[in-house]
Amino acid sequence: MWNDKKSISLSKLCVLVFTAMLIGTDLSAPWLVRWFVDFSRANLVGKEAFFLVTIYSGSVPAAVLLFCLYRLLRRIELEQVFIATNVNYLRRISWSCFVGAIICFASMLYYFPWVFVAVAAAFMGLIVRVIKNVIAQAVELKNESELTI
Repeated sequence: MWNDKKSISLSKLCVLVFTAMLIGTDLSAPWLVRWFVDFSRANLVGKEAFFLVTIYSGSVPAAVLLFCLYRLLRRIELEQVFIATNVNYLRRISWSCFVGAIICFASMLYYFPWVFVAVAAAFMGLIVRVIKNVIAQAVELKNESELTI
C-alpha cells in the first residue's frame, strides 16, 4: 500500500536521479553540445561556447536547488515540517529557479528557444515562493501556539 513514507522515499530517489543527470550533463556537455549543433537545423555553428557557458552556469543554481530539495525532503521525512529551516530551503529553491531563469533569458541572445526554459523556471520560482510564504506563516502560527499556555 502506498503511504507518505514511500512517497517521500520516491521523491528523494527522483532528486538523486536528477542529481546524477546533472552530473552526467556537466561531464558530457561538450559532446552533447556538439551533437546538438550538428543535429539542429538552426545555424548554431560557432555558438558552442555559448551553450557550454549556459549549461555550466545553470548547473550551479540547479545543484543548489537539488541539494536544498533533498534536505527539505529529509526534514519532512523526520516530521520536521513547519520549521524555519524549511522556509530557508524553500527560499533558496525559489531563488535558484529565478537565477536559472535569468541565465536562460540571457541565453536567448544566441538561441531564442531558451525563452521557454526561462519562463518555466521563473514560473516555478514563483510557485515555490508562494509555498514558502505559506509555510513561513504556518511556522509563525505554530511558534505562537507553542507559546500559548
